[in-house]
Amino acid sequence: MSSNLDAAVDRLLSRAKFLGAEAADAACLDRKSLSVSVRLGQLESVESEESRSAGLRVLIGKKQAGASTSDFSLAALDALAERVVAMAKAAAEDPWCGLPDAGGLAKDQVDLELWDDTEADIADLEARALDSEAAALDLAGITNSGGSGAEWGASQVVYGASNGFRGSYRGTSWGLGLSAIAERGDHKERDWDSDSSRFLKDLKASATIGRNAGERTLARLGASKLESCVAPVIFENRVASRLISFFLGAISGVSVARGVSFLRDKLGQQVFASNIRITDNPLEKGGWSSHPFDGEGLPVAARDLVIDGVLQTWLLNTSSAKQLGLKSTGHASMNPGGAPGIGSSNVTVMPGQHDLAGLQAQAGNGLVVIETLSPSFNQNTGDYSVGVSGLWFENGKIVRPVNEITVAGNMLDMYAKLIPGNDYNGRASLQCPSLLIPAMTIAGA
Repeated sequence: MSSNLDAAVDRLLSRAKFLGAEAADAACLDRKSLSVSVRLGQLESVESEESRSAGLRVLIGKKQAGASTSDFSLAALDALAERVVAMAKAAAEDPWCGLPDAGGLAKDQVDLELWDDTEADIADLEARALDSEAAALDLAGITNSGGSGAEWGASQVVYGASNGFRGSYRGTSWGLGLSAIAERGDHKERDWDSDSSRFLKDLKASATIGRNAGERTLARLGASKLESCVAPVIFENRVASRLISFFLGAISGVSVARGVSFLRDKLGQQVFASNIRITDNPLEKGGWSSHPFDGEGLPVAARDLVIDGVLQTWLLNTSSAKQLGLKSTGHASMNPGGAPGIGSSNVTVMPGQHDLAGLQAQAGNGLVVIETLSPSFNQNTGDYSVGVSGLWFENGKIVRPVNEITVAGNMLDMYAKLIPGNDYNGRASLQCPSLLIPAMTIAGA
């Protein structure tokens, strides 16, 4: 298939140039997926999907436009090029648009080991989903299943531009997850567990995922409200990454250039507690968001975003770098048929000294947040509040589940006091352990 993608990129770029484009880039993608879902021991659905897309962006002077198609016929690609060139001629000027200079493009594209040759098999996916559900239902107190599913996916992309860049990469994904239900009187609770990986062999055992989902569900039975207070709050690893996602959004060059980031004046300053280090590594072998070049064909490299709590860099593509008078950091995200966006890759909050139990012991009395609902966040000020469910602990030990409560604070204050654990949950583009904040406002009954 890659030859077809290459041919489509060639056709789009050559036609755009013939029709008057001064510069252009094109990205062509191919995706396939297979998923199986079961419930209460019975197969519910099998879904298979294949899709392709070809995107073209054209630049004429300081004007740009883009569009995409799923039709790879020569006639459709030629029509796309004609349409996009016409759109670019009529577009408003953008003083910051443009392709990177040819001299700065990525040259050595390493194999990041993202592809699993294992063939997806419906029977195997079904068996994994059934085994996972059975493990949950075997637990006393689990009364029902919300369903279990297993899936496989594969994708490949070819990107080329008129500045001479051409690159491609491909990757696979495997996933398994389920939700379990428990009831006690009129009280019903639900929780879940899942895992994902580039390689099938690295997936957690199906029974382990099922038991985790069941045990988490049972731990929530009997939840009650909590009196309002100020207390330590631990965001469990499954939800802690959302706190860091606000940080990543705030250091995006687009947010900084527009002045809508609560970190807009913090480059080179202390933002986190001095024990915090955050890294970003797009070249991690087998990483969930690894890529050998960025969305504009520029080289990528591992870098520190935060060292000893000090903010080291913005995340920049070519456009935002021009606006800020800086150079791209290789964080352009690919946007077929449109201008590149900005994105991080494999971000890791480096571990602290304690696991979740150790953080509880350190805090004494407080709340472990295990689920968040309807967060409210002001990206200009950093003010944050969110509805949560969780587990109240005393003297470091869980004593009861709680729900229908809200925690609130300012992200700058929260970051400044953050204490990381050393527990991670599965594989994701943002690896974050449980995070302890020594004092937050908790609104309850």
